[in-house]
Amino acid sequence: MKSAERTIALLEYLSAADQPRSLRDVTSDLGIPRASAYALLMTLVNSGWVEPDAAGSRYSLGIRALRVGASYVEHDDVVRQAQRVMDEISQEWGETVHLARLHGNEIVYLATCISRHSLAVVSRPGRRLPCYGTGLGKALLAERPWAETDALLPEILQARTVHTITDRAALRDELRRVRERGYAIDEQESTIGLRCFAVSLDFGGGSVPKEALSFSIPIVRLDADRERDIVKALLEARDRIVR
Repeated sequence: MKSAERTIALLEYLSAADQPRSLRDVTSDLGIPRASAYALLMTLVNSGWVEPDAAGSRYSLGIRALRVGASYVEHDDVVRQAQRVMDEISQEWGETVHLARLHGNEIVYLATCISRHSLAVVSRPGRRLPCYGTGLGKALLAERPWAETDALLPEILQARTVHTITDRAALRDELRRVRERGYAIDEQESTIGLRCFAVSLDFGGGSVPKEALSFSIPIVRLDADRERDIVKALLEARDRIVR
């Protein structure tokens, strides 16, 4: 059991790393004895789950992890249901469309249709962001009672940009506004220069929505008329997906 737990912890650790990690990093960050960490890394390297760098001293996720991740997305029912509509609205408006799922206190991106413009910011499938700092996350948090949201959030709301809401009272007010207008806005809270509009996807069945859909658009391509039309298209796309 301990070996299985360590394997999962190591794979999750490498998946969250922004650069390859050394054996010393693994032992210090995960608290695994050096000999055990080395044996585990070698097992994962030999099986294709982990890859060493050219020097053989730092490690990152391998091609097998990519295949498993891609398989998860390909077989996900929500992705299958949403993909055609996402493709169509992205093609029509020329902007990036994201589908994401709430997992713990993070948003996990499931599918992306990339903008045809050269100026675009894209979150690839598998990327995770704090739920409170994204339009996708706020669209989903607004569906929950505040007590549930408050318990879900980390103790400290870390800022990604100067616009990120890091005060709980301010976030509560923002979620109330999301409910009132029917969609969420990320006003440069996760990426400077980017405005995102997002809606939750309620598939019924009595469960609280876990997935959300968004348009992510550089502010330089937005004016009042285009923003209104984008939101209208997003709401219509939501209705087409969940009907």
